[in-house]
Amino acid sequence: MTDNPPRVVSGTNVGPVDASVLPRFAGPATFARLPRIDEVSDVDVAVVGVPFDTGVSYRPGARFGPTHVRESSRLLRPYNPALDVEPFGRQQVVDAGDIVANPFSLDEAITGIDRGARSLLERAGRLLTIGGDHTIALPLLRAMAHKHGPVAVVHFDAHLDTWDTYFGAAYTHGTPFRRASEEGLIDQSGCLHVGIRGPLYSSADLTDDVELGFQIVHAREMEDLGTRGVAERIRARVGDRPVYVSVDIDVLDPAFAPGTGTPESGGLLSRELLAILRSFATLNLVGADIVEVAPAYDHAEITGIAASHAAYELLSAMALRHPAK
Repeated sequence: MTDNPPRVVSGTNVGPVDASVLPRFAGPATFARLPRIDEVSDVDVAVVGVPFDTGVSYRPGARFGPTHVRESSRLLRPYNPALDVEPFGRQQVVDAGDIVANPFSLDEAITGIDRGARSLLERAGRLLTIGGDHTIALPLLRAMAHKHGPVAVVHFDAHLDTWDTYFGAAYTHGTPFRRASEEGLIDQSGCLHVGIRGPLYSSADLTDDVELGFQIVHAREMEDLGTRGVAERIRARVGDRPVYVSVDIDVLDPAFAPGTGTPESGGLLSRELLAILRSFATLNLVGADIVEVAPAYDHAEITGIAASHAAYELLSAMALRHPAK
């Protein structure tokens, strides 16, 4: 029965395995138990993994993130009541497997991820990528800019990730958005970070960040602004530009995401992150990633579940901008 599992079908779209027929703990290990890309003809959104963590500066282990998030996504269901949408019924979402990235060469890995993402974008309208460390955002933005031109970036993270180098290395998980800005991949008039907190190397980190095209919503502002205020600030900044969303799971407080490489105290609540992502139904989302899930530090799948639900809200937001079939 698991070779041809019963699936939820809505209109012309093939959805997840029907959990009322095959239990959630059984069946295919794809994201949300969705069909593989080779099982359908048309693809609106491809969920793809990038198991890579050679760019980390502290705890390793994010290479196991895609498998972990997929396993945690077994709890997802076809209808999102908060947005009144069936994200897998309104659009064809598939699991495209993993993009292979060379674990011994950062340069070759970045080239391979870029090539793999461009290939997928020839078939899928959008990508939702599960990392992997944040280094992967650079090649993904290269692929997005190749298709859409410079994109606005909404970056959720405890850290700026606009530093220049580590130990002389220009490509790490702390540098992708500096490189993306330097390469002209992002629309500098429409980018911002959300959730930034913790110590910095110096005040120059903030000055450089502004020059690279980013505004900041600090984590300490969440209490005063609330999720609606943050959503309004994002919307005012990006407008109707093509938007790429990058979610480092360490934007959440370690209480809600212990399984990550560089945790910082004082982060967002899971509820706050999901509410802000939900508001993106009004944005022109062209792609997204969720990165830095390190399962070795993740007790009881806390981080994996948070990441899978963040992915679900992003897919739901994409669905509301997609014409129903």
